[in-house]
Amino acid sequence: MTEETRPNPDILLAALQKEDAKAKRGRLKVFFGMAPGVGKTYAMLEAARRELATGRDVVIAYVETHGRKETDALTAGLPIVPRLTTEYRDVAMTEMDLDGVLARHPQLALVDEFAHTNAPGSRHPKRYQDVLELLDAGIDVFTSLNVQHVESRAEAVRQITGVSIRETVPDSIIDGAEFELVDLPPEELRARLADGKVYVPEAARAAQDHFFRPGNLSALRELSLRFAAEHVGQDVLAYRQAQGIADPWKSSQRLIVAVSASPTSASLVRWTRRLAGELQARWLAVYVELPQPLNEDEQARLGRHLSLARELGAEVITTTDADVARGLLRVAREQNVTQLVVGKPVGWRALDLLRGGSLLNRLIRESGHIDVHAVRAEGDTPLLRRPARPRFTSAAAQSYGLAFGVVAGVTGLNAILQRWLGNQPVALIYLFSVVILAMFVGRGPTLAAATLTALLWDFLFTEPRFSFRIRNAGDAMMFLTYFVIAIAMGHLAARLRAQQDAERRREQRATALYLLTRELAQATDFADLLAIVIREMSKSVRAEVALSLPEENSNEPLTPYFASTWALPEKEQSVADWAFRRRLPAGSGTDTLPSAEGLHLPLLAGDHTVAVLSLHFKDRAPLATEQRDLLDSFVRQIALVLDRQRLRDAEQQAKLVSESERLSKTLLNSVSHEIRTPLAAISNAAGNLGEAQRGALNEFQQTMVDEIQEASKRLNRLVGNLLNMTRVESGHVKPKLDWCDVADLIQATLKEIERDMSCHRVTLTLARGLPLVRMDFVLMQQVLTNLLLNVAAHTPPGTPVNIDARVDSGSLALAVSDQGPGLPPETLPFIFDKFYRAPSAPAGGTGLGLAIVKGFVEAQGGQVQAENQPGGGVCFTLRLPVTKPPPVAEEKIL
Repeated sequence: MTEETRPNPDILLAALQKEDAKAKRGRLKVFFGMAPGVGKTYAMLEAARRELATGRDVVIAYVETHGRKETDALTAGLPIVPRLTTEYRDVAMTEMDLDGVLARHPQLALVDEFAHTNAPGSRHPKRYQDVLELLDAGIDVFTSLNVQHVESRAEAVRQITGVSIRETVPDSIIDGAEFELVDLPPEELRARLADGKVYVPEAARAAQDHFFRPGNLSALRELSLRFAAEHVGQDVLAYRQAQGIADPWKSSQRLIVAVSASPTSASLVRWTRRLAGELQARWLAVYVELPQPLNEDEQARLGRHLSLARELGAEVITTTDADVARGLLRVAREQNVTQLVVGKPVGWRALDLLRGGSLLNRLIRESGHIDVHAVRAEGDTPLLRRPARPRFTSAAAQSYGLAFGVVAGVTGLNAILQRWLGNQPVALIYLFSVVILAMFVGRGPTLAAATLTALLWDFLFTEPRFSFRIRNAGDAMMFLTYFVIAIAMGHLAARLRAQQDAERRREQRATALYLLTRELAQATDFADLLAIVIREMSKSVRAEVALSLPEENSNEPLTPYFASTWALPEKEQSVADWAFRRRLPAGSGTDTLPSAEGLHLPLLAGDHTVAVLSLHFKDRAPLATEQRDLLDSFVRQIALVLDRQRLRDAEQQAKLVSESERLSKTLLNSVSHEIRTPLAAISNAAGNLGEAQRGALNEFQQTMVDEIQEASKRLNRLVGNLLNMTRVESGHVKPKLDWCDVADLIQATLKEIERDMSCHRVTLTLARGLPLVRMDFVLMQQVLTNLLLNVAAHTPPGTPVNIDARVDSGSLALAVSDQGPGLPPETLPFIFDKFYRAPSAPAGGTGLGLAIVKGFVEAQGGQVQAENQPGGGVCFTLRLPVTKPPPVAEEKIL
């Protein structure tokens, strides 16, 4: 195999991981169409009935037939989970009962209208989020979707039809779904519309004149066909990669889109997602944080754009730079990006010159081998784009007041100095005041002061005075030079101050993260670590904090930590439980249960969730981008530290357990050997006494001798169990496998313990023609002895005991069953544990017999299990592999 044809190991690993995820997760099938009325629900119900005919458990979770008789007829005979009725503003609304479907847990659920928006107060704002929860629970889902509801196609549909689509589904949600295209020619769809099979007559006539025009339907049909073809192409590509077929693409593509607070960024994100889907490429959304801070409206808009990018499957990166072009290209080169997407420039080109050149032109000149896409962004694109108008706060009023005060003071000073210095040095004093002022106020007050000082110098200090006319050419040159220099110096000084503020904010974030890390590193134990997390998070984010931890020995999934500063109400606790199970943020500011009071963040470490961090902010304003980034950094750091401490505690506990077991093994081994020597002497002395004085002892003396011998046997058996358990745990059990007869094994065992089983009636059920089985006869005799003695000790005298031997599925099944009281069901998982004794067990015994049974059987490649019988009693089943015995050589008769 050549290098060119050898399969890529990364691609093979990704394919295996994808198949593994599919095996654990439910399968999503989307019945896809170009518009309402093409028959998606009908096709979905037909497919569901076919699945039901094959024996699958199918239920209708939510299907909307819109009163169509032929569609209603298909729902007959399909089990239905009743809808959940909620009231909103005195209006009863029905939605899918998500908890009811999860409790029912069918193999296949039908959920119509994938892009539907749930009623306020529901667990999830969108129905597709309900479907995701069903899929994660291992339930397959059939659903329906129109092309206009796909997020990356919504903008194209708006251009075609003029209708803005409010309910959309992120492309990343349906990337791995199976698609079935339900297609219908536009003429037939319009005929169905005219017949009233889609909408009522009044609405149908309006729809025919607008959304359902022939041209619109043809364009929507093309969109749906192309989208379905893209997904077929994804399946073909996945197959080629899994089979190691050479990829026709020479290299992988990687896209980057520039995201900002501009209203047009959402359109750019959707366009990039569509291109990435066509190229099957990874894509990134990058926001370059400039020194100038954003106002609240811009922060909220930027947050929505970044959230949209995450929903559509982008990797979001936030970087800091004073120049957008430089920051974008730096990230693009670091991430090995091949294509960059930006919006087409709008506005006056003269403004680009003042800004140092067009962003697009600079990117094209400096991008090197990176391709640049200039996309016409849809949205609010006026001829002269202006930033959002900042709110005039009290701080801004103070800055402007300070600027005007300084200008007034300097003007008074210049009026005094002008008679000695002249008018030109006065301009330098004005200029000096503007530069100093820029170090203390913002850009707006600085530029206002520069403009005002230039006008005051012309009006008050140049001839003719008290007029804006300038007679002297030198004064005119001085005025223009001063005006330009004052504005430039004020702008540069304000820019430097803004950069200092930005650096200060970054330093504060870095310092906060450093202080958190330092405090966490000083924790001495897990409780101290949790207290530090609560204290530092309360101080850093200025919120009430609650930590919820999983408890191994509790029925509740999460237990709130007692030292939390926020006592979680019952509703908030349920939201935290959901975040823990789903490993996703929930609550305020998220798309899941946004009506909750707090923000609940799972602390993820690898493939498991360590805890849930819940934050209750005093005001419910959305977090700024930099605040959310800092919070995410805090959460990642806390999760890593908690997981590290958990592993350290587990390691220490494991060391203690290991050392304890080592000491116990040593003690048991020593005690067992020390006991065996006097035990042998006692047993031999009692035996010799009985033999020597046979017939000379009276009844009482003979009974005492028998008791000594019986007690010696029990004690010898106990010591043997201790030694056997030591051998099992140390791995020194080396079975000597040989071909043995099962009937001989049973008879030898019963003969040895005949006296112990005298109070029980033992029956044998041996299948005919039992083959010879490779086993260690001595070990298996000990196994069978332990099982029978266990039955004798835990059942009343006279209880029937049955030994059954047969060949089942290529293995010997040797079962020992009784008709006694049985075992409590909760004890069955622990019955073979060392030193475990059931609560109802009689006094005496060590709890080692069944543990030895398990160890000896598994050492011979077998299995053992215990289960209660329907009619009463317990059945222990041993399974040993059965192989073909060697041929027996025939004896020659001479």
